[in-house]
Amino acid sequence: MTTADTVVFPQDRTCPYQPAPAYLPLAGQKPLAQVALYDGRRVWAITSRDVARRLLIDPRISSDRTNPAWPMMFASIAATVSDAQQKVMKIVTALVGVDGAVHNARRKLLIPSFTTRRINALRPRIQAIVDRQLDELVAAGPPADLIAAFAGPVPVTILYRLMGIPDGDHEYFEKTSHQLAAGPDANAAYDELMAYMDRLIAEKRRNPGDSVLDDLLAERGTEGGVDEELISTLVLQVAGGHGTTGTMISLSTFVLLQNPERLAELRADPSLLPTAVDELLRVLSIPDGVSRLAVDDIEVEGATIRKGDGVFFITSLINRDENVHEEPDALGWHRTTARDHVSFGFGAHQCLGQNLARVTMEIALGRLLERLPGLRLAVPAAEIPFNPTAGFQVLTELPVAW
Repeated sequence: MTTADTVVFPQDRTCPYQPAPAYLPLAGQKPLAQVALYDGRRVWAITSRDVARRLLIDPRISSDRTNPAWPMMFASIAATVSDAQQKVMKIVTALVGVDGAVHNARRKLLIPSFTTRRINALRPRIQAIVDRQLDELVAAGPPADLIAAFAGPVPVTILYRLMGIPDGDHEYFEKTSHQLAAGPDANAAYDELMAYMDRLIAEKRRNPGDSVLDDLLAERGTEGGVDEELISTLVLQVAGGHGTTGTMISLSTFVLLQNPERLAELRADPSLLPTAVDELLRVLSIPDGVSRLAVDDIEVEGATIRKGDGVFFITSLINRDENVHEEPDALGWHRTTARDHVSFGFGAHQCLGQNLARVTMEIALGRLLERLPGLRLAVPAAEIPFNPTAGFQVLTELPVAW
């Protein structure tokens, strides 16, 4: 491929639930191709499921975002690591941006709070939150923006309660964490969140409860300190975990309303919901790509990924690998390979919150379809606004009626 032919990554989608059209040539170059970033840097694009899984568990593929050679997807992200925003990187690298023993030790602290058994035990509490939000939606009446009235608040409330953020502080935490991620005063927001977490930890020690934070404090004992890295890890989980789930709920609803036959199947047989959730995760692939850095030479299918090369795993193509999925562009609730996707990553860095995300989506979508049998779009589908933001595909509004 010549420089003139190189696809620039990432590309905007023209449909919120289909891969960007410019990626189609990359799909034809399986299992890997080269793409160009915003600054002209050429990096590897992985498009095959098998090669993606092989590389994501390879220790020569690094997640260390402090490495000067780390490939930046956007100029705005590159600006985040400037000297003025080094504190933000403490949050970013707390868990997802480190490798090896350090990563394993931090991850081990959180694993017990996100097991399948622990999350399944929370189902009644999750459903109560979903039902209360639906009560408010129905009481307000149509039309409504499903994102503001349901898809956004539900995962926020669930995750914040699980992690131990008091109900009265949700709005404050959301605002401050948003400033941390996107605002010009990110360092000030970091200091504010650290001070808040210190106060919350002191209160938890006086009055323990049932949350991830309480579990961590109990494990360390009453005399054990809580270091800044642990607080950063918690903030990362709380601040970053709900946005993708909310986006999946809203985008899944939009897609279901565009596929009445698949929607009718779910209404007729709710037992299909767990598979449907994974099938939606596979097809929608809202993260545009997973970024990594090669820290040694790697031979892959006749090509050599050199030390220092950036490597991007393009999820929308990997999840539609025709060598894995029959008719990969179609939705199917009886597909045996539905869970065979990389929307949560793969290997040591696979998303800790995947069990919570799946259960939240299952209950939220199931109860929404049950409570609102007449659910429909309030405007033509072509008028639904969507924007890619920092590598994620999101609807900005979802006007519905019932």
